Amino acid sequence: METHNTTSPTEFVLLGLLHHTKAHTFVLAIILLALVTAMSGNTLLLVLIQVDSSLHTPMYFFLSQLAFMDICQALIVVPKMAADFLTPGNPTSPAGCGAQIFLSLTMGGAECLLLAVMAYDRYVVICKPLQYPVLLNRRVCLGLAAGVWVGAAADALIHSVHTMDLPYCGSKYIDQFVCEIRSLLKLSCSDTSQYETLLYVTGIVLLLIPSSIILASYPRILSMVLRMKSTKGQQKALATCSSHLTVVGMFYEAAIVMYMRPNASDSPEQDRMSPVFCTIVTPVLNPLIYSLRNRDVLGALRKLVGKYRVLQQN
Repeated sequence: METHNTTSPTEFVLLGLLHHTKAHTFVLAIILLALVTAMSGNTLLLVLIQVDSSLHTPMYFFLSQLAFMDICQALIVVPKMAADFLTPGNPTSPAGCGAQIFLSLTMGGAECLLLAVMAYDRYVVICKPLQYPVLLNRRVCLGLAAGVWVGAAADALIHSVHTMDLPYCGSKYIDQFVCEIRSLLKLSCSDTSQYETLLYVTGIVLLLIPSSIILASYPRILSMVLRMKSTKGQQKALATCSSHLTVVGMFYEAAIVMYMRPNASDSPEQDRMSPVFCTIVTPVLNPLIYSLRNRDVLGALRKLVGKYRVLQQN
């Protein structure tokens, strides 16, 4: 009977997304620029929501949570990827790899759940406006946010601990730029079919169920919006809902491709591009989508700039 060395490697090496060519060096510069953009845009959004009292509503409270998740997601992935590019063969300890899986899954899972909560917020404010202050008071908002974080962290802890506890067959090279469960499962010499089924079930709970709830709620929301007598209110509601649907479509599509596609359809290109979209592209686009199409956010930005100019003049 064939035997395998099931001793887990003392370190992993991420092969990375880019190679050492001039073109890929330029791509790295663009990714670092994207990191700066994501950090700046989401931080500005957090500041505006904090300092402008007109944005102290449940919708912007949840939006601030989303901005914080995007900041964390970008910081978890991009600096490590850049360091691995600048220092090829840079090792990652199993503990470091497990920590990256845990943090990345926490942020990704929290965003999945939060987008469903944000859809509920839109449903209540449009379909049940008189009950809005009761159904989404401060205590309820804090409870929903806590549930999002606890649920996502619990799921991430289970998966990160189980993944790092698997026996590996001596290979330490991960064909990825981030420690990611599916890539690590390919290095394990144990039968991972049952765990892959659990991973698929988790994807149904965190991805398919929330996205289905969101899609099911929007026909009712859009129906109520179209009945509004105020053209201004109608335009504002449509802008907010379309921004949310845009983010939902981008994030859920990439996450479903990343975690729920059949193993038979695996390809190195898909393995790399899905995490790029979830961890780099989405954090850049989210603040742009929510700010450029949101009059309240743009108004808060103009007021903040106006106050800054007044302080400079004084």
